[in-house]
Amino acid sequence: MSRPLRLRGIRPYGADDPVDLLLRDGVIAELGTGLDGTGAEVFDGGGLIALPGLVDLHAHLREPGREDAETIATGSAAAALGGYTAVFAMANTDPVADTAVVVEHVYRRGCEIGLVDVHPVGAVTAGLRGERLAELGAMAASAAAVRMFSDDGGCVHDSLLMRRALEYTRGLRGVIAQHAEDPRLTAGAQAHEGEIAARLGLAGWPAAAEESIVARDCLLARDAAAALHVCHVSTAGTVEILRWAKERGIRVSAEVTPHHLLLTDERLAGYDPVNKVNPPLRTAADSAALRAALAEGIVDCVATDHAPHAAQDKDCEWSAARPGVLGLQTALSVVMATMVRPGLLDWRGVARVMSERPARIGGAADQGRPIAVGQPATLVLVDPDATWTVRGAALASLADNTPYEGMELPGRVVATLLRGEITTEDGKVQR
Repeated sequence: MSRPLRLRGIRPYGADDPVDLLLRDGVIAELGTGLDGTGAEVFDGGGLIALPGLVDLHAHLREPGREDAETIATGSAAAALGGYTAVFAMANTDPVADTAVVVEHVYRRGCEIGLVDVHPVGAVTAGLRGERLAELGAMAASAAAVRMFSDDGGCVHDSLLMRRALEYTRGLRGVIAQHAEDPRLTAGAQAHEGEIAARLGLAGWPAAAEESIVARDCLLARDAAAALHVCHVSTAGTVEILRWAKERGIRVSAEVTPHHLLLTDERLAGYDPVNKVNPPLRTAADSAALRAALAEGIVDCVATDHAPHAAQDKDCEWSAARPGVLGLQTALSVVMATMVRPGLLDWRGVARVMSERPARIGGAADQGRPIAVGQPATLVLVDPDATWTVRGAALASLADNTPYEGMELPGRVVATLLRGEITTEDGKVQR
């Protein structure tokens, strides 16, 4: 059990009046002003904003197989420093997380490190090959208790296979997270299909490649009465499809990445591969539609798609570079810049899209809980008035492929707590 800790003078959800929280045995024991807290260690919050610990539905921790780019230890550290207390680790490792053995390895490594709860995402198809279903039931019944399945990095393109996956996971009370990309429409594609790609001579990646799969899968989820989650939504057209599906009661949720909220395909002018992502950066109109959809709730949550790469896979010519950017330590600041400062979300809204909804979608029952007496003391404390300059080399990840290099971003995570234990404080890992 953790020792008692008194958080003094914090503002839950950005409330005007600071209060104290007394944490005991991993839960919030008391909340109010003038708490006794005799014998408790004191953390002086000084008006910091308190939110439920952040939950990331979409991260690539690379272990096993690509420990030159990231490990569960370094990814966990980056997550905790970014205010996260739970991450869902995607299945495209080597070997692929398509069996109980591999997902249990990832789960147990996360437990050993203990900085965040690491939830393995199981592959939908064996080897991510899109030919037959992976061992979904065995992964769900394993110690990792997998509830989210995804072939992320590739699309479950076969419609019959996708329907069977949805039907199967309905019985497991799980969710299929689809990387929506019609591979016939994106063969050789290098950038969003539009004016900038044409000017740069890069093969175009049409919005319809995403939208057509999302539309199909919403219909399949309707017929299967199953849960569908759409990864990294990137187009205004996808937003309208999601709106249509939700209005009809289809069980679909969706995520948007920080980089699709902030960055556009105008960044591609210098051919810097750090801006190469999958799906690609879209237009300013798409980004505006995504921000509005997140505020409205059509897009449910923010997920980082944290994708570290070794230098040889990113620092090369555009066509050979692997897609993906770091996201765990910058996500909250980007959401502040794109959603909070413009008035699209308040701090309760941030808690909803970065903690509560992703926890519910992923089935992380003890994450994303309210800041209230009797609830887990799993929190992030944020200084909303601070700013910081992003330096990839200074981030906790093994890789440094951040698109925000040199950018000044708002907000600073001061401390992260997992069930009453401080995991990071003032930019340093505490255990």
